[in-house]
Amino acid sequence: MVQQISGGVCAPKGFRANGVHCGIRKNKIKKDLALIVSDVRCATACVYTQNLVKGAPILVTKRNVADGYAQAVVVNSGNANTCNANGVEIAEQMCALVEKHTGVPAGDVVVASTGVIGQQLSIDPIAGGMEELAKGLGDNSSAAAEAIMTTDTVRKEIAFSFTVGGVPCRIGAICKGVGMICPNMATMLMFVTTDVCISPAMLQKALSADVKDSLNMLSVDRDTSTNDTLCVMASGLAGNKEIISADSGYRAFCKALHAVTSAMCRALAADGEGATKLVECRVHGAKSKKAARLAAKSVINSNLVKAAMFGADANWGRVLCALGYAGADLDVTKIDVRFRSGAGEVFVCENGSGIDFSEDEAKRVLSDKEIVIDVDLKEGGYSATAWGCDLTYDYVKINGDYRT
Repeated sequence: MVQQISGGVCAPKGFRANGVHCGIRKNKIKKDLALIVSDVRCATACVYTQNLVKGAPILVTKRNVADGYAQAVVVNSGNANTCNANGVEIAEQMCALVEKHTGVPAGDVVVASTGVIGQQLSIDPIAGGMEELAKGLGDNSSAAAEAIMTTDTVRKEIAFSFTVGGVPCRIGAICKGVGMICPNMATMLMFVTTDVCISPAMLQKALSADVKDSLNMLSVDRDTSTNDTLCVMASGLAGNKEIISADSGYRAFCKALHAVTSAMCRALAADGEGATKLVECRVHGAKSKKAARLAAKSVINSNLVKAAMFGADANWGRVLCALGYAGADLDVTKIDVRFRSGAGEVFVCENGSGIDFSEDEAKRVLSDKEIVIDVDLKEGGYSATAWGCDLTYDYVKINGDYRT
């Protein structure tokens, strides 16, 4: 059984974390440098943005984890270190600073950055803050989660306990990203720790499979970031028999991993830039998994659907429109649509056509903070869920002067 616990990335055995303000950000009350360190070298798996424009830290991280292992993560916010001539050099220097202050080899460091694209990042504030950051390593997952935030309004961390072969195990995560979110692999930045003993190959297999139904199904604004990085580090300190095949232990780990990633998807979508509502589209009855995924994400990506959710307008025709251009194999004359929330449920479309419903009841349902758009394609046994948010005036305000 997967049960939620406290502790974030420090919940699993062997992990310490911290976050400080080093001076990258002008606002001195905002932390901007985070560090996660394991007591031992960890099996490590990553997925990255598919954007052709990639942040320099991704290039360095790919090289450092090529052997399937890492021992530390260093992250700065306030500057993406992307499209900079000396970006790789700065990322390498960040890794070297981790080695200097923790003893973890620079080649075993995952490095990431988030913030404004195209502005040079100075190593000076990072070098100045690393000693304090390293000295404060401990049960400080929340500080690390805070230090990686950009336009996030709340820090995001979670942890779960579970068992593998009867052995108690733990998994935790921190993440950030509420704008420039339409991943084709993961989210903007997410770091997962676990004390499960698992081979690098099986860890990568689990992660690559999971993102297809978790973070790849998340969208705030249809923009795929240049710095998207999702990293999972497994210390093996739980003491379970090493997972080297797709056995029951592997399935137990995959279930726990999905509990983390799906929870983070909801948190990221709910905190989307300017958002007032979490919107979840559940598609079922599809002919294939691909069709279900395409349909669900198309609805979540629709600006017209998002605007209707903001206005609590049961404009179900926009849902059908989004399904029609999704590229999924479906019969539009069979589709049923329902809107659900904690306030109730309203059935608005049957077999691709409108039916009578109470506009007042629909307004009440759609005025809730969490809304489910339920779509039944009635053609097969496959399903998928996508997460997003409403589109508000504040989204434009935030992004109209993000750089300045």
